[in-house]
Amino acid sequence: MSRLLLVAGVALLLGAGSAFAADDNPLPPPNAKKLSEILAKVEQRNGFRYVKEVDWADGAYTVTYYTSDKAKVEISYDPVTAEPK
Repeated sequence: MSRLLLVAGVALLLGAGSAFAADDNPLPPPNAKKLSEILAKVEQRNGFRYVKEVDWADGAYTVTYYTSDKAKVEISYDPVTAEPK
């Protein structure tokens, strides 16, 4: 009987683990531009050197990049228009 409870408990924990792993941030809308299009715009900015990070939060992509003079730049982009917010 105790083995049955143990197996049931482990199965419950494994099944619930995926619910805890769910992301609180919703996905970009279906009509969003491709991330590669947004990054291409970033790469065309004056002094662009390299992209450090891209984050999705609060309904926008936030791109962190560095310029050739080592300045750190963070810009949030609207996912549908691919324009800075």
